[in-house]
Amino acid sequence: MTARPGILDPVDLAEDGIDSPGDSRSLELGAFLRARRESLDPSAMGLGRMGRRRTPGLRREEVAALADIGITWYTKLEQGRPIRVSTKVLSAVASALQCSESETEHLFVLAGMPRPPLVKAPCEVVSPATQRILDQLSPLPALVENTRFDILGFNDAYCRLVGMDLSRVPPEDRNCLYLALTQPGWKSVVVDWEGMVTAMVALFRAQMAEHTHDPVWQAALQRYMAVSQTFSELWPRYQVRGFENQTKRFFHPETGVLNLHSNNWWSSPRNGVRMLVYVPMDEASEQGLSRLPAIV
Repeated sequence: MTARPGILDPVDLAEDGIDSPGDSRSLELGAFLRARRESLDPSAMGLGRMGRRRTPGLRREEVAALADIGITWYTKLEQGRPIRVSTKVLSAVASALQCSESETEHLFVLAGMPRPPLVKAPCEVVSPATQRILDQLSPLPALVENTRFDILGFNDAYCRLVGMDLSRVPPEDRNCLYLALTQPGWKSVVVDWEGMVTAMVALFRAQMAEHTHDPVWQAALQRYMAVSQTFSELWPRYQVRGFENQTKRFFHPETGVLNLHSNNWWSSPRNGVRMLVYVPMDEASEQGLSRLPAIV
């Protein structure tokens, strides 16, 4: 029987894999998978509450869908059945369950498999001179980001605009698309959140065309898939678009709606690093920027 497109078939599951270890370790692997699954909050991951949930956490079929594997194979894994499994599948399951580095390491140990090399984005930071420019732009919100939407630099005005102190956010999470998908506070200040996310997904897909085999880009894609049902639904639509200056609308209870024009300044065209500066479109928005509350 032909597997449904996008779902790993038995050949994928067995490729480069080894038989699961003895029964005790297999059962411990299954117990670990179940504990991780039941610890996740469906609403925080953007999963709707379809039907009554008899147990906490995600359903097995939801994990299977996020990992892009068949429900039968995931069920066997969680039941501790002695099946062959590849590093590709196990990595996908770890990503779907939002395992930390140590949890992923533990997962591979239980499966009796060598841990694949960690995929990390290269450390990118702005120069002191660029940071000084960002600071001098206040009260205009400004940031520097790359084409993966990683935030490399920002000023205090931008933190006030999005209602979040980015200096307190772990560097690996400082990503506009990731924060838009996962942070309710970020979502609440954007007037057209759905339109913004749709545009960002289309931008990400267009830029990824040049990085299809780049493990850093692939890791970012899998992370977005794992944390957001919205992203998972938008990605197969295959919409693409390019970066352009445009008007965006933000809302704060203290200021009302802010109409801001985003201006892209390409500081490094070779790798797509750009400075994004938000300029008020009217007097009310200009006054509103000066009244944005400080981040406590």
